[in-house]
Amino acid sequence: MEYKIRDIISYLNQIAPPAYQESYDNATLITGDPNLEVKGVLCSLDCTEEVVEEAIHLGANLIVAHHPIVFRGLKSLTGKNYVERTVIKAIKHDIAIFAIHTNLDHVAHGVNKQICDRLGLTNTRILQPKKGLLNKLTFFVPEENKQDVLDAVYSAGAGQIGEYKDCSFQIKGMGTFTPSESSNPHLGQRGVPSYESEVRAEVILPKHLSGAILQAMKKVHPYEEVAYYLQELENENQEVGAGMIGELPDSIDELDFLDYLKEKMNLHIVKHTALRGKKVQKVAVCGGAGIFLLNDAKRQGADAFVTADVKYHEFFDAEGRLILCDIGHYESEIFTKELLADLLSQNFPNIALYLTKVVTNPTSYR
Repeated sequence: MEYKIRDIISYLNQIAPPAYQESYDNATLITGDPNLEVKGVLCSLDCTEEVVEEAIHLGANLIVAHHPIVFRGLKSLTGKNYVERTVIKAIKHDIAIFAIHTNLDHVAHGVNKQICDRLGLTNTRILQPKKGLLNKLTFFVPEENKQDVLDAVYSAGAGQIGEYKDCSFQIKGMGTFTPSESSNPHLGQRGVPSYESEVRAEVILPKHLSGAILQAMKKVHPYEEVAYYLQELENENQEVGAGMIGELPDSIDELDFLDYLKEKMNLHIVKHTALRGKKVQKVAVCGGAGIFLLNDAKRQGADAFVTADVKYHEFFDAEGRLILCDIGHYESEIFTKELLADLLSQNFPNIALYLTKVVTNPTSYR
């Protein structure tokens, strides 16, 4: 079966909706024609000139990278820096570059879950759930049509709360209306007041799917004019947010934890705060620069917080409440390329998938 680049993008956007990315981010198709047939996909953490060369050599025409090669708009393409040279090379060789960045960080099955799985953490949950991502849809429908409409909105993405699907709240009541002379009523008669047994149904939905869910509801609803209202919720979305926290199967000594961390994350070195002489069991993680989550990790009782890009004075902020571990940005997220390949292999079993062999880590250790 042939796949277009847009098919890959559409699938990945379902896995990690672009609406979940940070405002500064550029998780999108950066170069390439989405209508081209996919010849091969190269998964990487970064996209550099060397990675584009690798894609050319492999015959892959789509690079799926975690970090966007372009964060801000380019005012020229003269090859004066590595960003421009990478983009130029990709365009010259018809290589599409797609970035899936903070949106993949923020989903419960994304980058931080990959770290949790490598560390063997259980009972995992989002460390800092995001607010303002949920809406509530309330609609009114004749009782005999209730299930058809509910099934439609469920299929479009409504009614999912954590591990529970098809969630709704329903109340039976009486709906009143008088159809005008130019109406085409499903129930009642023109110009005659009508009293109909109806159900008020309420469902929660992701805000970014509101348009599609409303369209699905209206398509199957029997009324010519559907009575409904849509509300933005302040509720936290427990499935979307920054960082994760979980537990090791058993508590272990701090030095043993640091050795375990090095083994599981394939590290040469770990920068960390002073040991506290306590056991480690509850562990918070955040791939990349996650120091902004330190207070969340402390508040939720983490014994250790694993992240990257911690500045000198930020280590003091641990205040002996936990062990703050800086394992390096590249090291914390390098396994994202495996996550991307696993996701794509599940939905595109016959596509040529590759993991980059290029080490894009800009830092070295001796």
